[in-house]
Amino acid sequence: MEAILTECVQHSLRDFMYRNAIFMCERLCAEHPSETNLQLLASCYLHNNQAYSAYHILKGTRMAQSRYLFATSCFQMDFLNEAEAALCPTNEPSAEVPNGAAGHYLLGLIYRYTDRKKSAIHHFKQALSIDPLMWAAYEELCVLGAADEASVVFGEAAALSMQKQYLYHGSASQNMHESNEDRNLVSARNFGLEDVSPRQLKIMQGSSVRDIPGVHHSSTVSGGASSQPLSGSSNVSFYNTPSPMGTQLSGVAPPPLCRNFLQNGPNLTMLGADSSPKSTVNSTIQAPRRKVVDEGKLRKISSRLLFDSGTRRSTRLSGEAGANTNAASTVITGNGTGNSSKYLGGSKLSSMALRSMTNRKGQAWANENSDEGMRNENFDDSRSNIASATSGSSISGSSPSGGGRSLEVEGASILAGGVIMNASRACSGMSEILSLLGTLGEGYRLSCLYRCQDALDVYLKLPHKHYNTGWVLSQVGKAYFELVEYLEADRAFSLARRASPYSLEGMDIYSTVLYHLKEDMKLSYLAQELISTDRLAPQSWCAMGNCYSLQKDHETALKNFQRAVQLNSRFTYAHTLCGHEYVSLEDFENGIKSYQSALRIDARHYNSWYGLGMIYFRQEKFEFSEHHFRMGFQINPRSSVIMSYLGTVLHALKRNEEAMMMLEKAILADKKNPIPMYQKANILMSLENFDEALEILEELKEYAPRESGVYALMGKIYKRRNMHEKAMLHFGLALDLKPSATDVATIKAAIEKLLVPDEIEDNL
Repeated sequence: MEAILTECVQHSLRDFMYRNAIFMCERLCAEHPSETNLQLLASCYLHNNQAYSAYHILKGTRMAQSRYLFATSCFQMDFLNEAEAALCPTNEPSAEVPNGAAGHYLLGLIYRYTDRKKSAIHHFKQALSIDPLMWAAYEELCVLGAADEASVVFGEAAALSMQKQYLYHGSASQNMHESNEDRNLVSARNFGLEDVSPRQLKIMQGSSVRDIPGVHHSSTVSGGASSQPLSGSSNVSFYNTPSPMGTQLSGVAPPPLCRNFLQNGPNLTMLGADSSPKSTVNSTIQAPRRKVVDEGKLRKISSRLLFDSGTRRSTRLSGEAGANTNAASTVITGNGTGNSSKYLGGSKLSSMALRSMTNRKGQAWANENSDEGMRNENFDDSRSNIASATSGSSISGSSPSGGGRSLEVEGASILAGGVIMNASRACSGMSEILSLLGTLGEGYRLSCLYRCQDALDVYLKLPHKHYNTGWVLSQVGKAYFELVEYLEADRAFSLARRASPYSLEGMDIYSTVLYHLKEDMKLSYLAQELISTDRLAPQSWCAMGNCYSLQKDHETALKNFQRAVQLNSRFTYAHTLCGHEYVSLEDFENGIKSYQSALRIDARHYNSWYGLGMIYFRQEKFEFSEHHFRMGFQINPRSSVIMSYLGTVLHALKRNEEAMMMLEKAILADKKNPIPMYQKANILMSLENFDEALEILEELKEYAPRESGVYALMGKIYKRRNMHEKAMLHFGLALDLKPSATDVATIKAAIEKLLVPDEIEDNL
């Protein structure tokens, strides 16, 4: 009964029928209350976005996988202290972080959001060292500004690490596969099938149990322990914790060989109540055996990601892959492509490497005439294989010649997820994957360091098919946005929308691009499209908020940005946009709170440092303003806008030489930005260098012909030079360009005092 219920739960999870999985798993836990089954129930709730249920189920549990699942539920509920305590128990300071790379990644996130940057960096690097293909960890390192060059992270060391893991995995799998084949032939003879070929035997094994008449299953096992399957599906990760039952069953004899004919049905000859791969190996291989792979390495290889939705395995491969219970098997679907665990050192590679695989065992099958119905049945992946309890014992029964084979020679073959593939091709596939990740990683790293032009150059090195994907085009759009090239950013984001209309990656930045371009129609259309795509995504509400902000409806815009924060409290940009709207409403106190909230999530979010600097500048708290502008400048030393305002603050602090140097840098960084040139002219005017100031303003008129402030400043300079007619002309031009109400009042006051000498005006 336990085996059937477990398979039913896993089948429901694979089909995204989470409510059914929860219901059936509750029946499983009621019938067989074990911590392993509680892990499965908690994972069902986590799949169904019910972290609070998983939290209460696993609270107080001690098994490693239970602690990882409990920490995941705590993290989703923002109970970061409890999540950390689950991953790193205070009474066990030297305990290993559960679930390998995924555990280190989760712990890194916890440290990041609790403002412990060094610890976060350490654990993200640990995750990458365990699994070089954990891209999410490298992304976090880039965001923290602590990522090494991608050529180092995804270089030779990563390739050697992957090859080592992959070959170990393949060696263990191949030995178990060969042992299974030997047992299959013995079983065939026992049933009077001496003439059955291995291929035909596999076809028979792949047939559904319900197609074999007269098969009856006994629910009784030695010692009274109920049976438990070791599914080869993607849910293996839920069972990688040792069971206390393991040592009690070490002397139990393996079940009869005829189990090989029941691969698709529930295997009720299982010996242990725990479905953990490790516990099954411990319980069935206690006799002296030849050790093929160090079990500590197998545990590392077996680390899995919780939310990997497993696809179904072809029953044709059940005889080849069903025995591998120590490593998550690559899933082979009906069309021959593979999908595997993200966080398995070798199997994540398998999903890509197998696509280019040509050397498969049994390739002559396609040339043999077999019944089409039988072939379809073999490829029917409506249910996954349940491996037998004695699969681990095949290690000890493997032939000496199989274990001594060198897998590193040219043309050697290894078994990966039930498929024989050429070792040299596997190594080639690893190199290709790491090379691709190296290019993507270097581009992303440079973007996070705001070396945006360099990042664009790196992205151009990508193959055409990868460059024209939604994620890459969004990164290109973000790079152009940081370079203040809004038209190019608009073009890149438009291509990203066309490539992946369902993806919301970077759409919050795209809405800001359209805001700056004042493309109100395109922005409105984008916002409506995003809301219709996913109204629970913060990017959708950021776009909607920018749409209202462009219409000067700041209160409604603020409500939309607050909705984005409500949906995802860790979405940094939404907090920053809230701050901008508070500043527009002159609610500086709440604006400061919003910017500080953004910086608590991401201390390198320079936009919030800039926002705080602007608030303090408007409040004439120039020392505070300088500090925040300088913090933003250290993060993004190529931002012309930050350099411009930093120069303005330095001028207000009477540090004119530093101000002029900073403004010169700003002008060189972006010659199209009118702000640094305007501020430089303003400083020159205060230093009574009128000719040079007018020369700069004349040049500035070409870049910003409709900027009223330029004409107003020229009017002030002409007034200081007692050229009243020209001064009046430029003041009039400034008013004609419809400046803001504050600027209008300032210009009219200057006109009224046009004939008042400067000495008297200064004393007024």
